[in-house]
Amino acid sequence: MAFTDTGAGNLALHVGDDAPSVMHRREELERAAGIAPRRFQYMNQVHGNHVSVIEAGCEAPTADAMVSSSLPLAVMVADCIPLVLVGAGAPGPVLGVVHAGRPGISAGIIPAAVEQMRAAGAADIRAWLGPSVCGRCYEVPAELRAEVAAVVPSAWSDTAWGTPSLDLPAGAASQLESVGVPIEYRGPCTLENNALFSYRRDTRTGRFAGLAWTHD
Repeated sequence: MAFTDTGAGNLALHVGDDAPSVMHRREELERAAGIAPRRFQYMNQVHGNHVSVIEAGCEAPTADAMVSSSLPLAVMVADCIPLVLVGAGAPGPVLGVVHAGRPGISAGIIPAAVEQMRAAGAADIRAWLGPSVCGRCYEVPAELRAEVAAVVPSAWSDTAWGTPSLDLPAGAASQLESVGVPIEYRGPCTLENNALFSYRRDTRTGRFAGLAWTHD
């Protein structure tokens, strides 16, 4: 498990960056992780709740979570939560990554990913919540806060300056607790940390990644 930051550069192909440069960064990342010539599997993220179970030879799925017992996985973000899940399996670990933004958390992408991992034989699943915008910073209209909190009450929050906000990390933590998954790590706020990409800080920004892999 790891989380890249802007020191590693943008990893997304959909933000107007030079494609060969992005692919070079991805290859450098794979070498740094010690998985080359294997490649991290990325997905086409759409802010939904579909979980894709993938194995070798699969094309990039259109999904917001992936589960695999054989492939290194990557989830890209710039304020949403990059959630990494690892569970014990046989013969080896079962891995999961989740793009946990406001729509996905509201739609239950996190419990859906955990359920799919358990269906794939995972036990003793643990979670790493990567850097994301925090409740002190994620200002939203009052109507939107009420809508999300009606489904995920723990996401209700206020900004540091007293306006309505959503605390997505708190919402994700409550969903993980509800399905019996302990959290090993919680990352900092992307908006408060200039070393991390943040869409709220600058809509023309790159993406960093949450990564899950084995060395088998």
